Amino acid sequence: MGEQQQSVGDPIPPNSELIEVRVAALKQLFNAMDAAPFRERDLDPDAEEFIVGWAREAPRSANLALLVELDRAPGPDYEPGALRDTICEFFAHRAQVTRKRLHQLLTIGRISLLVGLVFLAAAVGVGDLIASAMKGQRLGELLRQGLVICGWVAMWRPLEIFLYGWWPIRAEARLYDRLSAMHVRIAYNDTAEPGAWRHDWPAVPPVKTTPQKSPARLSARGRKSTEDLDVPERGPIASATIGAIAPTRKSKPGGDKL
Repeated sequence: MGEQQQSVGDPIPPNSELIEVRVAALKQLFNAMDAAPFRERDLDPDAEEFIVGWAREAPRSANLALLVELDRAPGPDYEPGALRDTICEFFAHRAQVTRKRLHQLLTIGRISLLVGLVFLAAAVGVGDLIASAMKGQRLGELLRQGLVICGWVAMWRPLEIFLYGWWPIRAEARLYDRLSAMHVRIAYNDTAEPGAWRHDWPAVPPVKTTPQKSPARLSARGRKSTEDLDVPERGPIASATIGAIAPTRKSKPGGDKL
């Protein structure tokens, strides 16, 4: 099979910074503890750190592209698109969260600036009063200078935010914006057993099942017993095969269900 037949997904633009990742299965890219649907699933922390670190070292003017080398045969046609949408939405969410963090930091900076200015003015005023009351004494001048220093120390936090704290967060948000717009392509290396895609994510969507309802008995206090509550069963995980059908319940003649 030629290289063109084994590589699917977005076309890689020329002069792009290509981030290459090699995994045995697509599910290795995602957090195994995340039970969210595949469009909302988080990346694995190691995979996220690798991709973000590579993108951070790339030139700012370069377009970003991700090439996932997968050690199995191609899956369904929607597999590359599902992978691209999931990764892009993950980094778009990261950008949104980072901008909220920047907004909160600037809000804290404005409040800190107001508090610092009020404290500085009060410290300078009290220091002048003490120096006037103890005119000619070195202790009064020492107290005045100490209060002035305390007032300027109170200005340290807002100055740190507005001079040094905000721009690294904005740069991080812009990096996530670039990652959310990158092209994603899959290169298949057919080294696994045939049909390996059936046990991978997101090649097989979970099968939805309808929970069976049963009449609930009332306990002594008039509430439903916990044993009789209808708890929906969890559907099969992504390793289930396509076309799985939930078993149907048959009934005996006369209306008694088995």
